[in-house]
Amino acid sequence: MALGSVWVFAELNQGRAASGALELLTRARSLGAAAVEAVCFGPEAADAVAELGRHGATTVHLCADRAFAELLFGGPAADTLAALVAEHRPDLVLFAATHAGRDVAGRLAAKLDVPVIANGLDIEAGDAITVTTAIFGATQVVRTEFGARRPALALFRPKSFAAAEAPDAISPRVVEVQAVIRDCHRRATVVGRSVETAAGPKLEDAEVVVSGGRGLQDPSNFELLREVATLLHGAVGASRAVVDAGWAPYSLQVGQTGKTVKPTVYIACGISGAMQHTVGMRGAQKIVAINKDPQAPIFKLADLGIVGDALTVLRQLRDELRSRQG
Repeated sequence: MALGSVWVFAELNQGRAASGALELLTRARSLGAAAVEAVCFGPEAADAVAELGRHGATTVHLCADRAFAELLFGGPAADTLAALVAEHRPDLVLFAATHAGRDVAGRLAAKLDVPVIANGLDIEAGDAITVTTAIFGATQVVRTEFGARRPALALFRPKSFAAAEAPDAISPRVVEVQAVIRDCHRRATVVGRSVETAAGPKLEDAEVVVSGGRGLQDPSNFELLREVATLLHGAVGASRAVVDAGWAPYSLQVGQTGKTVKPTVYIACGISGAMQHTVGMRGAQKIVAINKDPQAPIFKLADLGIVGDALTVLRQLRDELRSRQG
């Protein structure tokens, strides 16, 4: 089956194209479609055009209406995207599995009366469009084929693909789009935004991630975790157990219901290795596990396992790193 056009719904992150959009554009280029295009909504959408083009978008459908920042995003975005899809009829629309991506994709599927596949890990386009997902804590892989109804809609977990600029990238054609905003979506407005400030790299982009679990014994010990992460120029992560206990904010959660990370090195400190957690970090190049239980499931994934008290090992690691920095 020859693909016509593949669209990527490109979210914005502080005025730039979100990393998930760039990852999806990179994968979309390899599907053999006649055209790879991006859809970008928001007041700062024009600032993302060049970056979307460098990653393979030949056309960017752009709407800079301020309503996308002033109103709850999902409703107006889905309505506007539905109108675009009806006009241009793409074969496939790809979304990053973020809060906004899930919201818009779900609404769009309902509007178009087509299915959507969520939590994708890979996609192929041969005789049919096939999406690979994982179930039961990533222990089983499922391949699902779309039927003949179009467009096919699919959501992909972050870091499923590596973003790379297109070697033959050109400046994309920009198509200005009129926002479609129903009165029902104007009843709720955004009154304020809060952006979490953090030193060092973002968790999902860090080359080194140092994550803590219940084995840290007390929330105050996350400061030790931060010290080690800073010395390694990395980021701090957390298991769901400690997030649910209030020891760490949800923004640090790694796992099926948190963030997916693929660092060069992942250090799991006092984390048992439940499937809910490992599905979000098993893609790391090297995994170091520190746990006092020699039977902890995390050791099955680890390239290096240390059986011992996580706090003791972390203090020794911190002191050694400090001494090396002079």
